[in-house]
Amino acid sequence: MKTQFDQDELDRMRNNPENYKWGIFYFNPKDPRYILPKRYQWMGWTLNFANPYSYLIVLCIIAFAVLMLNFGKIH
Repeated sequence: MKTQFDQDELDRMRNNPENYKWGIFYFNPKDPRYILPKRYQWMGWTLNFANPYSYLIVLCIIAFAVLMLNFGKIH
């Protein structure tokens, strides 16, 4: 499996509608990136949910939010 892609190939994968689940979740096992620009770059960044690190990032964000909510209740 090819692990190095040039920028044009990465852009083609990112812009391919077949790599999106329900039109909003990027899911491409061939793409090694776990954080990448959205289809319209001005809208920010997205996660590649075919990469397991994406789920770790989501879990960390949720854990941080829960910690902050609980910390706010203590003080």
